[in-house]
Amino acid sequence: MREKKFFGANWKMYKNRREAIEYFEKIEKKIKNIEDKKEVVFFIPFHLLLPVKDNFKNIKIGAQNFYYKDEGPFTGEISAKMLKDESIEYAIIGHSERRKIFNEDNKLLKEKIIAGLKHGIKIVFCIGEDSNEKEKGEEYKVIDSQISILDNIKEINENNFIIAYEPVWAIGTGKVAKSEDAEKIHSYIRGLINQKGLSKNIRIIYGGSVNSENIKEIMNMPNIDGVLVGSASLKVDSFEKIVFFEK
Repeated sequence: MREKKFFGANWKMYKNRREAIEYFEKIEKKIKNIEDKKEVVFFIPFHLLLPVKDNFKNIKIGAQNFYYKDEGPFTGEISAKMLKDESIEYAIIGHSERRKIFNEDNKLLKEKIIAGLKHGIKIVFCIGEDSNEKEKGEEYKVIDSQISILDNIKEINENNFIIAYEPVWAIGTGKVAKSEDAEKIHSYIRGLINQKGLSKNIRIIYGGSVNSENIKEIMNMPNIDGVLVGSASLKVDSFEKIVFFEK
């Protein structure tokens, strides 16, 4: 799978139905025409999943989260089983905003990964250090801890799992890890997953203030297999410039 670069758009808590429909009316045909070379997935709010899936057959969509239980008294939650029942293909797990704001820890995230894979949901697993950890030189220690939850999850393979390295200090700040530094971390992550006996073809993508100006430099790094884009994915023009960049 590594030869097929991944471009994820994380819309977070933005856009109503009208705005989403207008967005995909503009971009659907262009996305369809490159799917044999690149994989483009839009991670959109829950209320948009079915309207977009039903109206745009050529658009791949994913959820931004789910809970690990199949059903039960969990007000406000959506399960992986529910997503699969609606033919939702992808989901993000472990985004730094979920870890920090909603206190999601490694134990919970492992449960989510196991549940998602059980129901055939493809996982984009986010990892990365915050500014304090970076200042202390603990980024590799943090990566070790976050990657450790993948131990003994035998269902992980290159077709159902993507790792997204997102340094927390770069998300939404305009700061971007130097491409050489990001490459070092990606190379380190690849070494870790090889040690764990996971597929060498698992894609490792970068996220953190990705935009049309830095995409070329980021994608020229040998161990960076794609990007997870935040604010720059909310406008068609800016996201198209990222997806259709020229080396």
